[in-house]
Amino acid sequence: MAEEHSGRPPRDILEAPSHGPSATPSRGPFATACRAFRRDRTGMAALAVVVFCALLAAAAPLVTALYGKDPTSHYGQQTPGLLNAEGLPVLPNGGISADHWFGIEPGLGRDVFAQLVYGMRTSLLVALASVAVIAVVGVVLGVTVGYLSGLADRAFTFVCNALLGFPTLLLLLALSPVIQTRFVDPGENEPAWMQFTSLILVFSAFGWVPLAMVLRTAVRALREREFVEAARAVGASRRHVVLRELLPNVWAPVLVHITLAVPGIVTAEAALSFLGVGINEPVPDWGRMISRGSEVFYDDPTYMVFPGAAILVFVLAFNLLGDAVRDALDPRIAR
Repeated sequence: MAEEHSGRPPRDILEAPSHGPSATPSRGPFATACRAFRRDRTGMAALAVVVFCALLAAAAPLVTALYGKDPTSHYGQQTPGLLNAEGLPVLPNGGISADHWFGIEPGLGRDVFAQLVYGMRTSLLVALASVAVIAVVGVVLGVTVGYLSGLADRAFTFVCNALLGFPTLLLLLALSPVIQTRFVDPGENEPAWMQFTSLILVFSAFGWVPLAMVLRTAVRALREREFVEAARAVGASRRHVVLRELLPNVWAPVLVHITLAVPGIVTAEAALSFLGVGINEPVPDWGRMISRGSEVFYDDPTYMVFPGAAILVFVLAFNLLGDAVRDALDPRIAR
């Protein structure tokens, strides 16, 4: 009787579980995107390939140590019977054997598998370092200029148009001999750290422009929204509006741009090495392997197959991953 006159509902009502719509917690945009991405089989397969490549590149010293070969030793010249008098592998299919899984390099006789693993490490190092700089510069400039508008927006547009019209490949072709003559003593090779730094700086100097322009457009559309106006109304500073209100709403195009920029930089770096202005000897590189393979293609076509297939799988996986991320983050696609 006490419960009937206390004004509280009966105990069985208090303890009954709720099965209405309010019992289901609302999903955030990130959780919704992850759920949509997990349903994409192609995207998950591409992610598995990308993770495998990243782990293989990171563990390249351990992998080659377990394999028993390194990318710089001239096994064909040190071991009799591996190369003939013309410097070509004696065994068929480029010298593939139990000791050399992917064969040996014509001429120098280096192990192809070890070169591929370290070449992946080279490509990922250049690409990820460049993308990190591109993301930081592109986000800072794109969001800031999109919010400020006015004179800053006009100056930003002029600089972006100038950079987009600049021939990046010609700059890289011209930069290599300049660095060689200005910073390296005659008769010495350009240090590896200088080669990596030059590529990363050039890729970063031009790569931030597309991302910054996309973010500028997105921020210009967001700065007049109600939540931004509400933040201004309560006296929020420009820094607060940019960092707390605008930046969290543009992370989707940043993530998509990063996943699509990595394969572009990998292929660009390989092309430069193919032309002889990228990463030089003795650092293993896929582009230089393909360049060497083109020279001996008629006598040993197998040597070009492995670096070509590695670039194809690597770039295809990243492109498919970028497409899957873009679809998962697109609110117009049904979940």
